[in-house]
Amino acid sequence: MSKVVIAGATGFVGRELSRAICGQHHVIGLTRSANFPTEPSVHEWRRADLFSMKDARAALQGADYAFYLVHSMMPSARLTQGEFQDFDLIAADHFARAASEQGVKQIIYLGGLIPQVKEISKHLESRLEVENTLGTYGVPLTTLRAGLVVGAKGSSFQLLEKLIQRLPVLVCPAWTQTKTQPIALTDIIQLLKFCLGNPQVFAQSFDVGSPDVLSYREMMEKTAQKLGLKRHFIRVPFFSPGLSRAWVTTVTGAPKELVFPLIESLAHPMVARDHALEKMAGIQTQGIDQALTEAVQGNPGTRAPRAFRGRTKNPDHDVRSVQRLPLSGGKTAEWTAKEYLQWLPKFMPWIIRVDLKPDGIAEFVLRGTQLRLLILQLSSEMSTSDRQIFYVRGGVLAKQSHRGRVEFMEALQGTCVLSALHEFRPRLPWLIYYHTQAKVHLYVMKSFARYLSRLPDAHVSRP
Repeated sequence: MSKVVIAGATGFVGRELSRAICGQHHVIGLTRSANFPTEPSVHEWRRADLFSMKDARAALQGADYAFYLVHSMMPSARLTQGEFQDFDLIAADHFARAASEQGVKQIIYLGGLIPQVKEISKHLESRLEVENTLGTYGVPLTTLRAGLVVGAKGSSFQLLEKLIQRLPVLVCPAWTQTKTQPIALTDIIQLLKFCLGNPQVFAQSFDVGSPDVLSYREMMEKTAQKLGLKRHFIRVPFFSPGLSRAWVTTVTGAPKELVFPLIESLAHPMVARDHALEKMAGIQTQGIDQALTEAVQGNPGTRAPRAFRGRTKNPDHDVRSVQRLPLSGGKTAEWTAKEYLQWLPKFMPWIIRVDLKPDGIAEFVLRGTQLRLLILQLSSEMSTSDRQIFYVRGGVLAKQSHRGRVEFMEALQGTCVLSALHEFRPRLPWLIYYHTQAKVHLYVMKSFARYLSRLPDAHVSRP
């Protein structure tokens, strides 16, 4: 029996997928939580934070195949600094590297439909970056690109459902006329299952969808009919995406981190180019009416989906801060880390002195004193030329933690470096830290990015 890892096994697609394949495969579910979910279809749970390369390696140990159903739109720490695209990129890069090291035979990724336009939203650009990253390290990648997945516990469907339930009159801005091609959860599961271990689909991407193409307004009207609710829809030309984001967040109670990227993605049609995978699998996908009927009937009640429940609460993961840095031609993550240690005392000459000690220790000292503000130690075991990892070893501004670390890692085939502060635990009281040290850190890293961008041959990679 082959071993199949599902990253995102606690999500609504991951749970249904595990139930569909558990009879033929040994299913390994990944979760960040220390308390493993109760799900009989998952034979083995592994705790894994995909922001950690070490965790990713352990998560994929012994795996034959792997599904990647992860998106990082929600905060993963008490304080999160950075763009969700960069969080997505780190997790995908770690997963792909680990899969290659562990001899995984195939990665299957559920991404998003990509409109045929010059400029796409950050949300969809992130999906494309993840797809490219997962296929970078030699493991055959199969990508299913889908629009809205219609299922009772899906966050996108529940956003739609809550709007219909709570508003007797719905104002429809211009983006509600955008065409979309959703797909039923049951169809996505069948297609994912068909791809598992199938050499016919290795190193390929497929657009998938229902037979029906309709506008978001039409989908809202159909949802109201399925719910048995009479609703009035008023079209207006002036309701901007910014107002729409605030409106949807207020009415549904969904967090802005979930709503904002989704609304931004509605500017362009989300329509499948063809149905090649469905034909190959011999699957006739459901029409939207049947998909909505199943979703409405399968709604378990008023409990919010996991994505609605806000940020992760874990005292050991207090701060995560990620910034994308330009990378000059021929330079590496190792060069970037060394350059940072040399640049910082020049940038803040009256405040900081950086003392480099044996064994890879870097001490950040308050100028004119012997007060060590922060102590970092390079991990020679985990570091390579394209990845530098410094563990936090103390200092008056940091609590010592065996997992707190600063990383510089190359991404997107060496076109950029991601600077990341992970699982940092400040020593200052939280409110003081939040309004002082945290803001200084972000200012410094953005200033370092500007410095790097002015170097000759700097390559700025930004969705």
